[in-house]
Amino acid sequence: MVSSLVVIPARLASTRLPGKPLADIAGRPMVLRVWDAAMAANIGPVVVAAADQEIYDAVTAAGGTAILTDPDLPSGSDRVWQATQAFDPDGKYDVLLNLQGDLPTFKPQALRAVMDVMANPAYDVGTLVAPVTSDAEKNASSVVKVACDFSEDTQTAPALYFSRQPIPWGNGPLWHHIGVYGWRRAALERFVALPPSGLEKRESLEQLRALEAGMRIGCTRLASAPFGVDTPEDLERARRAFGA
Repeated sequence: MVSSLVVIPARLASTRLPGKPLADIAGRPMVLRVWDAAMAANIGPVVVAAADQEIYDAVTAAGGTAILTDPDLPSGSDRVWQATQAFDPDGKYDVLLNLQGDLPTFKPQALRAVMDVMANPAYDVGTLVAPVTSDAEKNASSVVKVACDFSEDTQTAPALYFSRQPIPWGNGPLWHHIGVYGWRRAALERFVALPPSGLEKRESLEQLRALEAGMRIGCTRLASAPFGVDTPEDLERARRAFGA
């Protein structure tokens, strides 16, 4: 029986939208909108890995669980691992779900879909993809594409490569990567101990470190990609989605 822990890494130091985890969305901070979705998924405890006291205070005041993490950690993955060690030092949970704190419209069923990938012991990491639907999305370097191939009757497929360029070449669908991960506990422990890899540094994509280290990443597909909040315009879009 796989047991899972959801960890939401959050920090205030965003260059394009400072303080965004605490940005108000219809009367609730964004990080709590994400926490709401994770709780509704009902797949395990939910912990916010907070790089800042203000985030910790907001989460705990709302009745949630938060762990203060080192603000100088290099990535969300490192923050997830540090929070996991503090919350679960005995290793009770063997799958760790890294849910970004800037996805306020994320659906609970999408988090459960990651667990569908993790049901396959062949995968060290599970993640989500959705179809690329426009040339703008295809060519945007901010949209990460995944080389994976789904047969008509399957929902999961192995990820062979990630790039900011449109891949693979030729006719057929392209897949937009959604940066939500399910990690086997041992895989995340190994991953954060590895130095950044060559392709990771070249593409600025940390998941390539896992692939270069020989880990297998499985993808499951959604009908459409949830949007992340990176700019003031994204924040207004999220507010409209909640009727604000």
